[in-house]
Amino acid sequence: MVELAFAVAVALLVCGVVGSLVPLVPGALLSLAGIYGYWWASGFSEPGTLFVVGATLLALVTLGFDLLSSVISAGAGGASLRTAAVAGIVGFVLLFLAGPVGTIAGVVLATFVMEFERSGDLEGSVRTAIYTTLGMLASTAMQVVLTGVLLVGFVLVAW
Repeated sequence: MVELAFAVAVALLVCGVVGSLVPLVPGALLSLAGIYGYWWASGFSEPGTLFVVGATLLALVTLGFDLLSSVISAGAGGASLRTAAVAGIVGFVLLFLAGPVGTIAGVVLATFVMEFERSGDLEGSVRTAIYTTLGMLASTAMQVVLTGVLLVGFVLVAW
């Protein structure tokens, strides 16, 4: 039974890494489902409680990257709080309507338009939109790294 639970957990963790690249797939939550499932199947003995708590915290950080990437990157690029909030809302809505490319394009366009309207600075608005794009792509890369860490850590601890 535990061997089957281990195989299912690893499969969920792998899906978590892949899911980090795919919009609307909660990669960190898939990873946690694998860890929790195995922990439950082992009678809460493997992996240890400390690992489960650490993995949970890491997954929550990863989920935060997923949910807040456009807002954080717009703000880091110098966008106003209003622009960052609008970029976050646009990104969330377009995630359901336009897929990953449409989401990035929509957030970049919204950031540019909002910042240009606010400041009238073409160069600054373009720079802010570029920072937003780079931040969103970096967020995806971080999600892949963090879910990958969950996968590797689980295999090392549970195997």
